[in-house]
Amino acid sequence: MTVRTRVIPCLDVANGRVVKGVNFVNLTDEGDPVELAERYADEGADEICYLDISAAPEGRSTLLDVVRRTAQNVFVPLTVGGGVREPDDMKGALRAGADKVSVNTAAVADPGLIEDCARRFGRQCVVLAIDAKTRIRHDGSSWFEVFVRGGRQPTSIDAVEWARTGTKLGAGEILLTSMDRDGTKDGFDIALTRAVSDAVTVPVIASGGAGIEEHLVEAVIRGGASAVLAASIFHRREIEIDRVKLAMEAAGIPVRR
Repeated sequence: MTVRTRVIPCLDVANGRVVKGVNFVNLTDEGDPVELAERYADEGADEICYLDISAAPEGRSTLLDVVRRTAQNVFVPLTVGGGVREPDDMKGALRAGADKVSVNTAAVADPGLIEDCARRFGRQCVVLAIDAKTRIRHDGSSWFEVFVRGGRQPTSIDAVEWARTGTKLGAGEILLTSMDRDGTKDGFDIALTRAVSDAVTVPVIASGGAGIEEHLVEAVIRGGASAVLAASIFHRREIEIDRVKLAMEAAGIPVRR
């Protein structure tokens, strides 16, 4: 069976509105989450990723009402994340209509959360979201540091090792965001994407840096990603999902049409 690369719009939500920034700061309003999700479903999105980016920093749960309204109007798989601190939070998101739920900050604080959620709901429901920045050691070599709390807090944890650990505990997918490239439209961090893709056996979603169709193609061919995620280029209609899929087909990448 041919594995087809997924194209996934991401809706970062704060205070009930879709927002987008650069390097996780300077957020601008991009619209209503339900309306945007409906548009993307119509345009051929393979999945939609909904991240409540203010939930973890504010210490509250995901906005389940928005999840519920989105799920009622959108009939493609929905991944939901933000503020998931215990299995019951994941249960609430799944009941509201999510197909998969991502964990980030709370999983770093308590890796057993991944194991508990995978045992209760199945690893196919558990997405480990990793926000990472490139760091340079004293000898000049580079590594990738995990950040939590919406990119506000460094952890000194190596992102590649964390991806390995998370999948061993039960994460069925990695949502990997380069904080250095987020919102820049300079292309994905191929070194980060390839390092994590090579380290795990589960699908890796590349996120952070999409600006043109070739960037998304490159994330798959050179980065080894199983899916590509983008936000502002889709929100602002700079690139349409169909154009991305055409570019992937031209490069020999199987996609859903």
